[in-house]
Amino acid sequence: MTETESIAYDVVVLGAGPVGENVADRARAAGLSTAVVESELVGGECSYWACMPSKALLRPAIARADARRVPGLAQAVQGPLDASAVLAHRDWFTSDWTDDGQIGWLDGIGAVLHRGHGRLAGPRTVTVDGPDGTHTTLTARHAVAVCTGTRALLPDLPGLDQVKPWTSREATSAHAVPGRLIVVGGGVVAAEMATAWQALGSRVTLLVRGKGLLPRMEPFAGELVAEALTEAGADVRTGVSVTAVTREGSTVVALTDTGERVEADEILFATGRAPRTDDIGLSSVGLEDGGWLEVDDSLRVVGSDWLYGVGDVNHRALLTHEGKYQARIAGAAIAARAAGVPLLETDPWGAHSATADHAAVPQVVFTDPEAAAVGLSLAEAEQAGHRVRAVDVDMASVSGAGLYADGYRGKARMVVDVDREVVLGLTLVGPGVGELIHSATIAVVGEVPVSRLWHAVPSYPTISEVWLRLLEAYRDA
Repeated sequence: MTETESIAYDVVVLGAGPVGENVADRARAAGLSTAVVESELVGGECSYWACMPSKALLRPAIARADARRVPGLAQAVQGPLDASAVLAHRDWFTSDWTDDGQIGWLDGIGAVLHRGHGRLAGPRTVTVDGPDGTHTTLTARHAVAVCTGTRALLPDLPGLDQVKPWTSREATSAHAVPGRLIVVGGGVVAAEMATAWQALGSRVTLLVRGKGLLPRMEPFAGELVAEALTEAGADVRTGVSVTAVTREGSTVVALTDTGERVEADEILFATGRAPRTDDIGLSSVGLEDGGWLEVDDSLRVVGSDWLYGVGDVNHRALLTHEGKYQARIAGAAIAARAAGVPLLETDPWGAHSATADHAAVPQVVFTDPEAAAVGLSLAEAEQAGHRVRAVDVDMASVSGAGLYADGYRGKARMVVDVDREVVLGLTLVGPGVGELIHSATIAVVGEVPVSRLWHAVPSYPTISEVWLRLLEAYRDA
C-alpha cells in the first residue's frame, strides 16, 4: 500500500449519497474547502438501489392501475406490462449503475472526491484506503460529517446464507421477473416491492409478522394497501413469522411458525435497516462501532464539537428527503460555527435546528393506492400528551376523486390539537394522494390555525377538496 501525505480540508464528508452531497454543497456555498469520501457509487443508495429504481419500477404499475379506472381508457390497458421495457427504463434512471454524472456535479461545486473506504482515525482525522492501494490521511479543520447511511438488516435464520436472499438492493436491481416471489416484511420496502413485482408478473406471497402493513402509519393505510394487493393477486398473510429457509434446486422454501411451507423462485427480506457504521472507525473517537449516532438538532454528535451524524446514521428519520433536509441544517451549522458565529439559531424551527424530524416528517408510499402522511398519527399525538381530535373523511366523497377514477377508494384523517387549534398530522390513502401531502406539510410546519385554513380555498374539482371536507368534519364534530 502506498502512503501519501496528509491533506487538510475545512470539512470532510464520509459518504457521497444525497445526504453527503448536500452537506458538501452547503459547505462549499459557505466557502469551506470540502472533501467527500465514497467507497461505492457517488449518488448513494437512493440513486442506484432505493428511491429512483424503485419508483421507476412502480410508476408503470401505478399508471396502469389508474388508467384501468378511467372509462374509455380501461379497455386499452388490460394487457400485461412490458417487463423488459420497464426494467430498461429503470436501468436508465440508475445510469446503468455508473456515477459519471454525479461525479461531474461534485466537481461543479468544487468538492474533492476521494475514492475508497474512509475511516475515522482520531479527532478530525479520516484515513482513506483507495482502490488502487493508496492510503490517504485527511484532516478536517472544522468538521467531519458521517453520512454513510444504512444497509439491509437480515434476520438470523437457519439456512439463510445458502438461500442467497434478495434485500432491497436485489429487489430494485434484478434483471428478470421471478415467477414466484416471497416478500418477508410489512413496511414500506415490502409493500412497494410486492406492488411492483406483482404488477410485473410475479406471483407474490407477502409474509407479515405483525397485524398488518405499514405499521408506522394510521392502521387504515395498511388495510387499504393490503386489500388492493390481494385484489391484484398477491397472497397477503399477517401474523406469520419465518422460522427457516432453504433452497431446493431452484426453489426457495420458507417455513413459518404456523407450520406452513411457502415455495418461490426468490425471497426478499425487507425486515429493517442497520447503520453503515461498523467499519468507519467510530471506536477511535470513543463511539461504538456499528452503532447509531446520537445527535442534537444541529446534527452534531452528542459530546463532540466537530463530528456530525447526518441522515439515516442518526436513526431520526430514515428517508432520503429528510436526510437532505438534515444536510442543509448541518451544513448551515457547520458554516456558522466555522465563521465563529457566537450563538446559533437552535430554537425550534431555527436555521440550525432540524425540528421537522420531530414534528413534521412527510412520507409517501408508492403503492396502489398511495399512502401519504405527515406529522403525528392519532396514537402518536395521544402518546405525546396532546389533547386532540381526529376527523376522518371518505376520499370518495370528494368530487375530484370521482373524476380521477371510477370506484375511487381512499380515506383521510386529520389530527388536530384542540388547545391550539392547529393540525398535528394528516394521513391520506388513495390514488394520486402523494402530490397532496406537501400542502399538509406546510400546514403542520407553519402551525396554521384551523380558522385560517378555512380561507385556503381548494380548487374545484380537485382531490385537494378533501381539505374542505376535513375542515367541515372538524367543525361539525
